[in-house]
Amino acid sequence: MAETETLTQRRIFSFWAPLAATWLMMATEGPFLAAVIARMDQPKFNLAAYGVAFAIAMIVEAPIIMILSATVALLRDSDSFRKIRNFTYALNSGITLLMLVVIFPPVFDLLAIGFMGLPPHVARLTHIGIAFLLPWPAAIGYRRLYQGVLIRNNLTRYVAYGTVVRLTTMAIVASVLTAWTTAEGIIVGTAALSSGVVGEAIASRVMALRSVRVFLDRTPEPDSQPLTYRAIVSFYYPLALTSIIGLAVNPLTTFFVGRSSFAIESLAVLPVVNSLVFVFRSFGFAFQEVVIALMGEHFENYKSLRAFALVLGITTVSGLALIVFTPVSALWFHEVSGLSVSLASFALLPAQILVLLPGLSVLLSWQRGILVTGRRNAPISVSTGIEVFLIILVLVVLVGHFHAIGAVAAAIGLMSGRIFANIYQGFACRRSLNKVFAPVESAVQNA
Repeated sequence: MAETETLTQRRIFSFWAPLAATWLMMATEGPFLAAVIARMDQPKFNLAAYGVAFAIAMIVEAPIIMILSATVALLRDSDSFRKIRNFTYALNSGITLLMLVVIFPPVFDLLAIGFMGLPPHVARLTHIGIAFLLPWPAAIGYRRLYQGVLIRNNLTRYVAYGTVVRLTTMAIVASVLTAWTTAEGIIVGTAALSSGVVGEAIASRVMALRSVRVFLDRTPEPDSQPLTYRAIVSFYYPLALTSIIGLAVNPLTTFFVGRSSFAIESLAVLPVVNSLVFVFRSFGFAFQEVVIALMGEHFENYKSLRAFALVLGITTVSGLALIVFTPVSALWFHEVSGLSVSLASFALLPAQILVLLPGLSVLLSWQRGILVTGRRNAPISVSTGIEVFLIILVLVVLVGHFHAIGAVAAAIGLMSGRIFANIYQGFACRRSLNKVFAPVESAVQNA
């Protein structure tokens, strides 16, 4: 949607807030489930397996995760809706088949034991968890398609309502399994996750019924160029590649952490640390669709959105710092997350290293929004490749040569990779903005 009137900070906030609430609610599911698992039998092994299973499910989900941004950017009329929907369903079929392949025991054993080097007990629990996460990737793709429809129709609050359904369903399933069964922690966590996202997908489809009709009733304009499947693929594949490369970080990190000093302790605390950091990163994740939707075809709202991004970045970094650099950290990791005193202490340094990551996530969403609006998606994939390469390089050096503690090495790698990714995307954004603003400045000078 293009904005022709002045875009105020209040207008940006009103559009962003429901999306931020959605991401924030999703961010709470990680700490909630980690806290549940931490209070059950064999918490160290189940937490480690939960983190690995979730990482594998995320990498399988990667090709579909950017369908929300694609829908917001490309959806215009009945023809574009049908083609984006068909494209989404085809991708969903492919990733579900891939998930089935991963669950196949010989393939899983090669991946978990042969490649990741997981201990047999953790590998067994991880296999169970992945089986319960089978519906997860396709459900994510389905709901992100219809969330994109809602956002394009300026109904961001309904996206938040869907997430309420997700969290409620997840909490009910986790509570029932914990109270009424003897299921292991990995089953409770992954079954609750899958149930929640399936419930959210159904709710999103129901809430989008009216918005779908709006686009189905909108015929393409006579002078507009029809959206083709080739155009969708051309636009989408750099975004999908970005997700695939980016989400590969989790299993690759697990591979190195599994071979590091204090491997089990690191695998146990990383889901908890990542969940805390994700809470503050979530505010930045919500900003990408805001930039795409509100920037305007000619970047007329650039300055207003930039000002909002600056405040958002400073706020998120400050919020995380207030936890990890104060006594609140002990309260969070021990009392809230349920880690033992020793594991809570073990988690503190990695969390402190990651303190700037929420601000860098805001910057990344801002930069990606600029590039997607300008139809320059390729630099997004390149920057993600740079990020992953540096993460792996840091892990190889710290774990392979200096025998560093796994969780600390992972945190240093994540920060190093993100900083250089932001730097590269900054140069790419400058080139995009020069193409937009240079003709305007030239016209003003000539006048």
